[in-house]
Amino acid sequence: MMVRGGAVVAVAGTWRANGELSRRHRAWRGISSLSAAAALVGAMAAGSGTARAQQAAQAAAQPAAQSANQASAEPETQPLQVFFADVEGGQATLFITPDKHSLLIDTGWPDNKGRDADRIALLARRAGINRIDDVLITHYHTDHAGGVPQLVERIPVDTFIDHGPNRQTDDPATEAAYEAYQKVLATGKYHHIVAKPGDELLMPGLNVEVLTSDGNFIQQPLPGAGQPNPYCRDSAVRPPDKTENARSVGVLITFGKLKILDLGDLTWDKEMDMMCPNNRIGHVDVLIVSHHGWYQSSSPALVDAITPRVAIMDNGANKGGSKVTIETIRRIPGLETLWQLHYSEEAGADNPPAEDIANVQGEDTGLFLELTAQPDGSFAVLNPRTGKTQQYAAR
Repeated sequence: MMVRGGAVVAVAGTWRANGELSRRHRAWRGISSLSAAAALVGAMAAGSGTARAQQAAQAAAQPAAQSANQASAEPETQPLQVFFADVEGGQATLFITPDKHSLLIDTGWPDNKGRDADRIALLARRAGINRIDDVLITHYHTDHAGGVPQLVERIPVDTFIDHGPNRQTDDPATEAAYEAYQKVLATGKYHHIVAKPGDELLMPGLNVEVLTSDGNFIQQPLPGAGQPNPYCRDSAVRPPDKTENARSVGVLITFGKLKILDLGDLTWDKEMDMMCPNNRIGHVDVLIVSHHGWYQSSSPALVDAITPRVAIMDNGANKGGSKVTIETIRRIPGLETLWQLHYSEEAGADNPPAEDIANVQGEDTGLFLELTAQPDGSFAVLNPRTGKTQQYAAR
């Protein structure tokens, strides 16, 4: 967006800090319309060579093809798309607006022959984009920032957003991920923004508001929020976290009436600082479960207070998905569904039904989840492994 003659004109993503707009120029190169999830599953199945992935591709083919045909016939109804890539217990969440602007939150792990970068780039291109406009790095742990060098080798990126310098310099793995990221920025090929609480990334139809960054958080409640938070009394006080997790850039993403919350790996103590004694966030529709569902996050003061309809957990089979956290999420008042990228070995019988899990026990199929949303607040979640699409009506 840009300001022209006193009016705000939508031309590209815009960063607003301290109430001031800053236009960033970039070339938009949308390729096609809505993604066909079956094609994605097929490509991933071919890459994995597993029978289970091949079966998943066949199961997803019919509903995905119908979705793509409907989108082609009715372009004005194209939704916001959100892909939850399987990066094996890291994070890589790709948002694509109806007019093909894009935001990627985190980049997964390094190494593994470029596995995570390949999965992200495949999702992007199959969804109709050949570049990523904005990449937001929540913090510098390897499972979030480690994939940056491999990602930019596979798909162009315009802008990187982060919280500023690495604060966990005593951890060699974190420092290595940070230095590799800094080398990418030092090429001069990319815009770079340091996010502060209250900043906004404005795309046509999509607003991304920074709630937390570098250990700080919004001081004033969001519009409609600010009520006393009764769930603070149910949350034990924990000592301050000293790692990069507590520095996570956390954002509220708004598309029409739909609200999606992603706080990266923000820890329990920081959640309570922001949410107690008053709820600064209010209510959301979709919670991207913090910290891959690990027990160091997801206090009742946060998750119960925001009353999401749906929670989506980007856990791995043996990373995140803590038994106690899954129990906490499933007790959220009014929660309709908990979706997981992987069956959690730790949680065992406390996992959600298999139809709500992208990757079940056994072979690594690398399958994703896809959320599609309309501006009226209605949305759907697709599990390509089963072909199941769960609809959530507007409220």
